[in-house]
Amino acid sequence: MNSTQKPAAPLLVRSTEATVLSDAPGSLITLLADSDTTGGAFTTNRATLAEGTAGAPAHFHTRATEFFLVLDGALEVLVGEDILTLHKNDFLAVPPGTPHAFAPAAGHSAEALVVFTPGMARFDYYRLLDRVARGEASVEEIKESSERFDNHYVDSPTWRAARAAAA
Repeated sequence: MNSTQKPAAPLLVRSTEATVLSDAPGSLITLLADSDTTGGAFTTNRATLAEGTAGAPAHFHTRATEFFLVLDGALEVLVGEDILTLHKNDFLAVPPGTPHAFAPAAGHSAEALVVFTPGMARFDYYRLLDRVARGEASVEEIKESSERFDNHYVDSPTWRAARAAAA
């Protein structure tokens, strides 16, 4: 922390007060803490993915490390060119610049705590995904927001093949 940053105050988010969005059928994003409530330290959400949902396509972040803690089920994750299957209580840290993607493993649902550090205002990105899923915004708006939300989509033949095999 530099001398101009103030430490964040303790933060409590009650489950009954958290906003829950959907970016696709069977995929829920529970907004827990954005950078404006953590002094810029982190941003976090809970991803709940039903069996067979597409999950997040291949992408990378230039500024943030993304952490995954699997709370339940099994999560298939692309990390670079490797496919990993994470199970309950497994933890993964993906450094900036590393292409990654995630979805429930074949035959499973998955729940994961997802944390980005340093934090950046990402909740508006999740709200955009929710609007796209409801037909109120376009996929083009997601593409146009890549710099703002540090979410850069990439093509991954490895991920495409893994998802085709899981279907």
